[in-house]
Amino acid sequence: MKRPIFLLVLLSSVLGIAGQSKPPDVVAGIPVNYDESKVGDYTLPDPLTLSNGGHVKDPKTWLAKRRPELVRLFEENQFGKMPPRPRDLAFELTDKGTPVFGGKAIRKLVTVYFTKDRQHKMDLAIYLPANVKRAPLLLNISFSAPNQIIDDPGLPIGEIWGRDSKKAKADKPSPFPKLNIMPFIDAGFGFAFVYYGDIEPDFKDGLKSGGIRSVYLKPGQTNVANDEWGAISAWAWGLSRAMDYFETGKQIDSRRVAIQGASRLGKTVLWAGAHDTRFAMVIASVSGESGAALSRRNYGETVAHMTDPTRYFYQFAPNYHSYSNRVNELPFDGHSLVALIAPRPLLLQTGSTDGWSDPKGEFLSAVAAEPVYKLFGKKGPGTTIWPAAKDESLLLNDLGYYMHDGPHGVLPDDWAKFLKYMQKFL
Repeated sequence: MKRPIFLLVLLSSVLGIAGQSKPPDVVAGIPVNYDESKVGDYTLPDPLTLSNGGHVKDPKTWLAKRRPELVRLFEENQFGKMPPRPRDLAFELTDKGTPVFGGKAIRKLVTVYFTKDRQHKMDLAIYLPANVKRAPLLLNISFSAPNQIIDDPGLPIGEIWGRDSKKAKADKPSPFPKLNIMPFIDAGFGFAFVYYGDIEPDFKDGLKSGGIRSVYLKPGQTNVANDEWGAISAWAWGLSRAMDYFETGKQIDSRRVAIQGASRLGKTVLWAGAHDTRFAMVIASVSGESGAALSRRNYGETVAHMTDPTRYFYQFAPNYHSYSNRVNELPFDGHSLVALIAPRPLLLQTGSTDGWSDPKGEFLSAVAAEPVYKLFGKKGPGTTIWPAAKDESLLLNDLGYYMHDGPHGVLPDDWAKFLKYMQKFL
């Protein structure tokens, strides 16, 4: 069966570059380094040093002063400022609770309306264990519509974006594998899904295609301002709107909601968790450059690759592109984003052959963020030795790290690791 061209292109961008037998030496006309001896020297900003030069010595100072400083710096220089909860936010329950999977789970379907005219919305598919009155939950932001990845014939057929900048029915198989949620249900956890394209399109001209960012443009404005939100901030904003819904119900314990996403959606859940502390846990898969990996480490993808106008410029605040050739001047790095999740549990999941996303750079980021976790008495890596693939010794730390043996993406066995992590901390 032929796949839609857009999905094949997206699959190659999510799973491809690092999974190729020979990674490219040049991307967007910019050389790519995979040689540790050519990484170069760098000095990371101290996450515990205030903008005025003072030092953070206790949790109160971190929460009241340093944390807000870092959030503002990320807003202005990388992801862009996002608007608050919309005044006209509304929820419509289209499936109030249908028993599924042999009666072990209850399916709920919710449409979240962002605007009064109901032209901008996202759909949530929620599965809850039937024998739990108030369940903790994992919210997955996905590249596919829920009906494409959950083996539930009762799900309505969703819509996904095509390369023609139009939405079409998601009535064909996704290139991404289906997901078995029953281990989570059997363990007492709910599982919810949202298709990221419901919130904002994922292509260069998405701003003109009716995503949520277009709603907030001022009259006559055709592009976002230099410090305004890119697509990643829009997707993160949408996750917060899902949390707004979770807080209204009695069947979901909104104090125990974890979020998970991979690749650009790994960056998304990191930023969502950093910006919105209501999320109790973050599981960031292969978030790579401009996610958990260190930008100052010249290995694999760089800020210059990421923000090139031919690639993913639209995912970030325009200001971020100005740092493409001067990353050492950034007032933060990936470890700062990781630190913003503290003291909440954060699991960084990477892949051993994913040089493009720099799994070692993600580990070193966790090492550099550990002092913030220690400030709260929480456990980080506790070592500077990069663990081998499939080594679970750092998996169950508050600031956890796990690297599967394989390429960019989430492998079936990774979900078992996520469940183990959730069972310890949620």
